[in-house]
Amino acid sequence: MRNLVREQRTQRGLSQAEVAAALGVSRQTVISIENGRYLPSLPLAFRIARFFGMPVDKMFDPDHEEDGYQPSAPAGWEPPPPPVAFTGAG
Repeated sequence: MRNLVREQRTQRGLSQAEVAAALGVSRQTVISIENGRYLPSLPLAFRIARFFGMPVDKMFDPDHEEDGYQPSAPAGWEPPPPPVAFTGAG
C-alpha cells in the first residue's frame, strides 16, 4: 500500500525518531511503514494521518499496492445468493 509518511516527514524536516516518539512507536516501525513492509493497524494509521494533518485515505492509498499484492477471497468462498424479493402476497 502506497503511503505518504516519508514524503510528509521530510517536508516537515522531521527525523524518523521524532515521528516515532510522537506516535508512540519504534523508529523501526516508522522505517517499515515508510518502506511499505508494514501496514499499520487502523488506530495507528489514524494517528499517523492526524499527526500530519491529512485524511487517512490520502495518507494511505489502498488502491496502490507496492508489492503487487491484490486482496482476494479465501479459497472456496462464494458470495451469498441475492435476496429473494417479497411479493406481499399471502
